[in-house]
Amino acid sequence: MNRIITITALALLALSAAAQEPADTIAGRELEEIVIEAPKVIRKADMDVYHPSRSAVEHSKDGMQLLRNLMIPALSVSDALGTIQAAGEAVQVRVNGRPSSVDQVRALLPETIKRVEWIDNPGLRYGGANYVLNFIVANPTVGGSLQTQARPALNQAWGFYFADAKFNTGRSQWEVGANFKLTEDIKSHREYTETFTYPDGTSLTRDETPRGGSLDNSFGALWASYNYIKPDTTVFMAEFKMFHKFSDRFRYDGLLSLSDGSDDIILTDTHGDRGTTPRLSLYWQQNFAHRQMLVVDFSGSLYLGKSYSDYIEQLPGAASLLNDIHTDIRDRNQAYAVEADYIKNWDKSRLTAGASYTANRNRSEYLTLGGSVFHQRQDKVYFFAEYFHRFGKWTATAGIGAQYTSFHFKEYDRGNSSWSARPQATVTYSLNQSHNFRLNFTSWQNAPSLAETNPVPQQLDGFQWRVGNQGLKTSSSYMLTFRYGFSLPRVNGSFGIRAFTSPNAITPLLYWDHGRLVTTYENSRGLQNLSFFLAPQIDIIPNWLTASGYVQYRMERMRGTGYDLRNNAWSGNVSVSLSHWGFTLSGLYVRSQHDLWGEKISWGENLSIIDLFYNWKKWQFGAGILMPFGSYDQGSRSLSKWNRNEQHMRLNMRIPFVQVSYNLQWGRQKRGAQKLVNADANADRSTAGGR
Repeated sequence: MNRIITITALALLALSAAAQEPADTIAGRELEEIVIEAPKVIRKADMDVYHPSRSAVEHSKDGMQLLRNLMIPALSVSDALGTIQAAGEAVQVRVNGRPSSVDQVRALLPETIKRVEWIDNPGLRYGGANYVLNFIVANPTVGGSLQTQARPALNQAWGFYFADAKFNTGRSQWEVGANFKLTEDIKSHREYTETFTYPDGTSLTRDETPRGGSLDNSFGALWASYNYIKPDTTVFMAEFKMFHKFSDRFRYDGLLSLSDGSDDIILTDTHGDRGTTPRLSLYWQQNFAHRQMLVVDFSGSLYLGKSYSDYIEQLPGAASLLNDIHTDIRDRNQAYAVEADYIKNWDKSRLTAGASYTANRNRSEYLTLGGSVFHQRQDKVYFFAEYFHRFGKWTATAGIGAQYTSFHFKEYDRGNSSWSARPQATVTYSLNQSHNFRLNFTSWQNAPSLAETNPVPQQLDGFQWRVGNQGLKTSSSYMLTFRYGFSLPRVNGSFGIRAFTSPNAITPLLYWDHGRLVTTYENSRGLQNLSFFLAPQIDIIPNWLTASGYVQYRMERMRGTGYDLRNNAWSGNVSVSLSHWGFTLSGLYVRSQHDLWGEKISWGENLSIIDLFYNWKKWQFGAGILMPFGSYDQGSRSLSKWNRNEQHMRLNMRIPFVQVSYNLQWGRQKRGAQKLVNADANADRSTAGGR
């Protein structure tokens, strides 16, 4: 597989060399910053700006398809799976500066998207995001739109369905929408082997032979929003969204063989969750004289749900059970957040200062413990100031943030609190219109989660348990990135080096306690890694054939109580798109990053997708297949001296599908409210046991 990634990278470079020829440029100008002219991308001090070509717009029916057709290097975009990632990490999506979801990106009409801003070194005002993707859409006018999409599979109960309508009247815009994602009874199995080493040096190996299993993952959402925009004066928006997870269930059946000669054991391991999350968001922006702005954002959410785990071990033909372990947790968790920012612009400078407060109030009822109820309180206060200035070909951004975090368990009268600093700085030098260099330092904090701090013991199997640690402290992370961006005829991209450290990362810790192997959590001695990445985009045949890719090599070291581990791994993705005569043929291959965290190496989904679409008037017809080659593999490998194991989750993901989309537009489209900040209030949730 490493050879495939290496060969792909070399092929992309070879194609870029073969594709050199003069091309038109897009002239760009912005009052506050120097920009670089390039065929498709304008390189600014703090972002890359992509202007959709006419061909990309013509071959797209929604915002996700347009984003995929832009072929932004480093991005892995899957419309079929509804994911946007960069280097295996989540991307914060925004529309006109307002934090949004993939559903809201789908609801964008390609004709209204004027540019897409790609920010791979977000400042403090983005709340610690790794990457930011901001869609800038058309100015407010009048009109409306109706978008619908259906994507059923041909061989399994899998599919996606979507509808969204916008109505514009004067300075107002109303929107309603809904979606439904179906995944039911997808055949799966688990490959699992583990070796337990006891404190006295003896060991026991358990090999699991898969006997089947299934996966359910179905959810849906309803939303409604109102935007009021008075140009250059006032912006107000209100949005309500109801998200419901119908079922997120994993079931594995297997046969355990033990190295001590004991009889084989039949096991069933089932875990999952379901629940409902209503969410309300309110936003107000007021512009003042002398290019000043005040923005206030409020968000609140409620989670009503259930998480469960069932683990059963039984000897063949026996009437009684060796182990019958059930965990059933009901949550009623609330979250509230408010943020206020002040922004002042000058000709060559910008000052942003803000403060935010986030509150989580969690209530967990353990039905399997006689209905015992536990309460956890979390509070977070954050202040920051950030200043940007341009000096000829140089630009610099510097800022400092301070975060206070606390959590408290009512029943145990225990908790923790801490203050953390969050410095950040970026320096960019534009050599000329085709080359720039950027050095960025950023930092952020991660507060302990509900699952990591909950002191209630949970049994996982016959002798494995999990319990939270109330003594955890908020962890800090620091990252230094050097990036060289280049824009040449028919090829653009970036090359960079990234160094990361989290000196007190919150990680799992295993120990033996009276014959039980317990997993808890600690502030470890830290994770350090060094990454090298290359992300090119190549116009092989202008307006016809485009390729983009991302290749990363990471070296990392993790240290904690009783261990010092290292890991080196390749990862990346390759996208190819051929468009002509109304047809678009696309292919995507993703090799996931193998990440070291604590004493475990985990990897996500290795994916491949091929699809073909045809646009006809307001309709789009398409067909594709998930995993046309390769096999689905998501898993982990534990390197603990007490429990060495390797797990592979296999799914029958070779799924052919068809897709039909219909877009109806009238008048000219109105821009959504420009939300520059986000008070993020996500209700926490419990996690039931599961190996």
